[in-house]
Formats: sequence, C-alpha cells, structure tokens
Amino acid sequence: MEIASVIGQVQGLSVIAAGLLISLAALGTAIGFGLLGGKFLEGVARQPELGPMLMVRMFIVAGLVDAFAAISIVMGLLLFFAENPFARAVINLTKTTAGA
Repeated sequence: MEIASVIGQVQGLSVIAAGLLISLAALGTAIGFGLLGGKFLEGVARQPELGPMLMVRMFIVAGLVDAFAAISIVMGLLLFFAENPFARAVINLTKTTAGA
C-alpha cells in the first residue's frame, strides 16, 4: 500500500475513535445524571428531612460523573485538532524502513 493511503486510513480511524469518545461519554453522562436525579428524588420523597444532606452528596457525585465526560471530550478533541500521534508513528516507521 502507498504511504498516503495508510496515513489516510489512520487519520480516518482516529476521527471515528474521537467521535466515539465524545458521543459515548455524553451518552454515559446523560444516563448517569438521569439515574442520579431519579434516586435523589426517591430518597427525598421517602425522607424529606434528609433533603439537604442528599443534595450535597448528589452534587458531589454529579461533579464526578461530569468529570468523566469532560476528560473523554478533551481526549476526543485532542485527536481531532492536535497532531495525530498514530499518523506520526506511521510516518516515523516509513522513514526507518525507507532508510534501511
């Protein structure tokens, strides 16, 4: 195969991977927030006097759930906009094999 087609395939697969990182992180966060909000409302409905304590804990867990999505989105955007490390590895490999 030509080097250009290999680099094109690597970049195309990197874009697919970045899209999956971003979309699956958003989907997981949405499901997590839905479950978290539902359980919070169930807990407050059963024991209204524990509402403030449950709310504090809900916000802590919501921050952790949101942090996971933020990290995945940053990783996906790095694959989109930064220099592609996989394409760089292919280019370095072709330089070493061409020189040998």
